[in-house]
Amino acid sequence: MTASVWMILTVILLMAVAGVLSTVETAVSAISRARVTEMVRDEVAGAKALVRVLDFRARNVNVLVLLRTLCEVAGAVLVAVIAMEFIHSDAWAITAAIVAMTLFSYLVLGVTSRTLGRRNPYSISLASAVILGGVSRLLGPVEKLLIWTGNVLTPGGGFRDGPFSTEVELREMVDIARERGIVEHDERRMIQSVFDLASTSARSVMVPRPEMVWIESEKHAGQAVALCVRSGHSRIPVIGDGADDIVGIVYLKDLVHQTYTLTDGGRSVPVTDVMRQATFVPDSKPLDDLLDEMQRDRNHIAVLVDEYGGVAGLISIEDILEEIVGEIADEYDEDERAPIEPLGDGRYRVVARLSLGELIELYDESEGREIRFDDGVEDEVDTVSGLIAYGLGRVPLPGAEVEAGGLRLTAEGARDRRGRMRVHAVVVEPVDPAPADAGAGHEQEEN
Repeated sequence: MTASVWMILTVILLMAVAGVLSTVETAVSAISRARVTEMVRDEVAGAKALVRVLDFRARNVNVLVLLRTLCEVAGAVLVAVIAMEFIHSDAWAITAAIVAMTLFSYLVLGVTSRTLGRRNPYSISLASAVILGGVSRLLGPVEKLLIWTGNVLTPGGGFRDGPFSTEVELREMVDIARERGIVEHDERRMIQSVFDLASTSARSVMVPRPEMVWIESEKHAGQAVALCVRSGHSRIPVIGDGADDIVGIVYLKDLVHQTYTLTDGGRSVPVTDVMRQATFVPDSKPLDDLLDEMQRDRNHIAVLVDEYGGVAGLISIEDILEEIVGEIADEYDEDERAPIEPLGDGRYRVVARLSLGELIELYDESEGREIRFDDGVEDEVDTVSGLIAYGLGRVPLPGAEVEAGGLRLTAEGARDRRGRMRVHAVVVEPVDPAPADAGAGHEQEEN
């Protein structure tokens, strides 16, 4: 055989390998760990090897991309050499090689191979898992070196596991699925919320310290039962010398178990004899880590501590789940204020603790209105009530009003159980942006 024939056969082989690599890459990126785990339980051939591949999915995908790129580049060079042998003009030969490789790469590697990978992701992944695992271990150091080099050269830094399989891509896939009607709006919101757990701190969804319900340690079990009934809470912190001295958590179930046979209404049982140990976590802890910890420890409530060691608030596992599925109400929550209440004409009544991000998303999705605050506002403010306080320069009272970001915010509230005036809700309505300071406001105090 002549050299040209050998080069043609080599190009065919390289493109075939590149097509297989593209198919496997697409298949491995599309499979679900949960389903593969079920395959392991069902003793499906290759399932155990596939689980090991998924343990390092990003690394394995990176290796596939590396090998596919190598095959494509080598094939392109050989096609250019072959073209130069048959076409006397080097310029036309290179042009022909570029056109041929572009069409082949797009049609075969970009469309056909990826379509096959998406149609049969599990069968292809199972068939290739053993070989992929071995190749990945062999080329792993090379892949890590190239990723590290690329990240060093990337302005602003790169991704630790490379850019080929990122959360951003998954978010875009969810958005595309929503646009094509594959997933509903609520399903898209839940999926996006799962991604957001890692970047959401416990502080942003906690019950803040001023709204906490607690009982003093010198009280008896009967008083704790009464407080649970009045407040509607089944778990209440027990404090010692003050709100920063939480000595335990008392559970309504434990209280009932200890007192239902007593004739004195639980007066003979100190609340400290019934309480359980409290769990303390930093208020900066990401929600995904906190959820894992609470599931592992079978704990449904935790006390959040700020950077100075003081109690910042409380968080329950229900609060975290509500970040994914939305508000969860039971038969005892009939009078609980909805976090967002439409009032018509672009007006909403929202809870004071609603985050600025949720407010911006509300007007973007429901009204098609883009909300922009002054520079620095979103760095200084977390909640809607905090935005009013920021505009006023002091703690707001019911009746306080500010304008910011093209919105007018009016505080609503009443006296709390200790007789103090508290802002519980905020009425938000769009207005034309003021030409002067967007954070200006005034306050109408209610006595």
